[in-house]
Amino acid sequence: MAATVLNDAQIDILNMMQWVKSPEALTALKQAISDFFARKAEDEMNDLWARGEMTQEKFESFATLHERTPYRR
Repeated sequence: MAATVLNDAQIDILNMMQWVKSPEALTALKQAISDFFARKAEDEMNDLWARGEMTQEKFESFATLHERTPYRR
């Protein structure tokens, strides 16, 4: 089996896990990480709108977008 090499961010997260002593603390940590990435996604979406790369028409087209990965049988 090949060894997995962790990057600095992964090592930092693993080191912080020593402070997670309960299921509630783990839930809070998961929520904090989720909130962080939700903010990043929202910021990027706002930037797309500000640069004019996202329009209302393009946004509404996502409602009917059906992209699937084709699988061969």
